[in-house]
Amino acid sequence: MAMLLNVAIVLLTIVAMEFFAWWVHRHVMHGIGWGWHASHHAPRQGLFEKNDLYALVSAGIAIALIWVGMQGHAVPLWVGVGMTAYGVLYFIAHDGLVHQRWPLRITPRRGYFKRLYQAHRLHHAVSSRDGAVSFGFLWAPPPQRLREELQRLRAQREGAGSREPASSPSSTAPR
Repeated sequence: MAMLLNVAIVLLTIVAMEFFAWWVHRHVMHGIGWGWHASHHAPRQGLFEKNDLYALVSAGIAIALIWVGMQGHAVPLWVGVGMTAYGVLYFIAHDGLVHQRWPLRITPRRGYFKRLYQAHRLHHAVSSRDGAVSFGFLWAPPPQRLREELQRLRAQREGAGSREPASSPSSTAPR
């Protein structure tokens, strides 16, 4: 029974991490944490980018939870394992499949992976902090819905830009 509970904690943590990652991506990475995340929306210079610091922070938290768990506290241990599993899935799907940061280059042609690939490419259609769509890493809305949202956001920015004085920089200008 304990093993079933541990597996449930790991699986629930993976699901919860996607919601948490969406929130962090939308409100921190495209908010106050844009200084690190901007590197991810620009052409990469070298093997690493400043945005990779987010992975190090998450890994540090997972390691700390696993350490606490190894001191006799089961729940933090399995939450840390779930966070680590999410990190591995993120690395495979985001860094590998979408951004092709490893030697194996695969472009999905159908199904879930194509949808994930398209959604993340649509996220990167915007190189600035504002106006992006699709903030999930392992879950992706339908690409057509994202395209429509991108068009709506662009129309809003253009409408707002036309009311601003010519000397005023747009709030969506790359930072």
